[in-house]
Amino acid sequence: MENSSRMGRDALNTAWIESVMTRALEQSAASVEDVHGINVFVGLVLCFTMLGLGCTVEVSQLGEHIRRPIGVLLALVCQFVIMPLVAFLLALAFSLDDVAAMAVLLCGCCPGGNLSNIMSLLVHGEMNLSIIMTISSTLLALVLMPLCLWIYSRAWINTPVVNLMPFGAIILTLCSTLIPIGLGVMLRYRYTRVADIVLKVNASLWSLLVTLVMLFILTGAMLGPDLLSTIPPSVYVVAILMPLCGYAAGYGLAVLFDLPPNSRRSVSLETGCQNVQLCTAILKLAFPPQLMGGMYMFPLLYALFQAAEAGIFILAYRMYRKEVLHKADPMVDGEDTDITYQRFHDEDIDFDSSYGAVTVSDPNTIMLDPCPPDPTPV
Repeated sequence: MENSSRMGRDALNTAWIESVMTRALEQSAASVEDVHGINVFVGLVLCFTMLGLGCTVEVSQLGEHIRRPIGVLLALVCQFVIMPLVAFLLALAFSLDDVAAMAVLLCGCCPGGNLSNIMSLLVHGEMNLSIIMTISSTLLALVLMPLCLWIYSRAWINTPVVNLMPFGAIILTLCSTLIPIGLGVMLRYRYTRVADIVLKVNASLWSLLVTLVMLFILTGAMLGPDLLSTIPPSVYVVAILMPLCGYAAGYGLAVLFDLPPNSRRSVSLETGCQNVQLCTAILKLAFPPQLMGGMYMFPLLYALFQAAEAGIFILAYRMYRKEVLHKADPMVDGEDTDITYQRFHDEDIDFDSSYGAVTVSDPNTIMLDPCPPDPTPV
């Protein structure tokens, strides 16, 4: 009896989700061209941003990171050890159902996103390390992402996870990251003045970041307002806590490796910022809409919260940095100024004064030679 009633409730829930998705698709059908235009604009903005980030890379320092691959090791640990484990533990702690748990776990197993590079630049992080970690995690995702899903997803699904992986989307993501950054590195190495111009154009990254966040919100509002209402509150809590745990764990790992402060900030942001575009692509390609329902919107939620939390950290860092520099200013409050005196030798400067010349016979005494009398009568 209980099984039949449960099946009836599941059937009603499935039918309701299908009707909600149908209405959402009907509402968004009229604005498909607008959505495609937004996607193209966002893609162009991100490519230009990646070009600017590549212009910040010094080839000599980049070679040092390649010779000592600490960035590759950190990318492996942060993206494919810490974040999948955090997603798995949060899914268990909040008792998420199978569909929600898979969406959360898939987001946790994705490599680092391009947003982390922008955030790292805004907190004066180590850009060479940030870019190395992003590229390394995307490359490692071809092998380690299916492995992490196989390890952690067996509690919820039995499908071979390799069949769920759109490797074409991963390769496309890798190319969209590598090509603009590579062009930026080449500009910095061969055409320094052009690279400086690109960086000046990229100086408005704050407004650019706000624009991207607003576009994410606009896209979500157009595509799935009804779907967002189907997401349970526990999933919202997970979307809030998951980036926070990533930021904290990444910073702690950087402290454990005894990295300098700017590298710690970069590792922290690289750990918490996930590639939500790749997560969305996998959800759309691997799972039917009737199964996922509102969980299609989880990557959007994660993107909004990871950007908002990182923005708060950036604002706090800049306020702290401004306050520290103000207190460290040596000229504040009329402090004494050290003056260095230099000894002039006779051969360096010829003194000519009507009051007499200075002669020193004893280092501790100073005598004035009398001037000859002025021949002009008074």
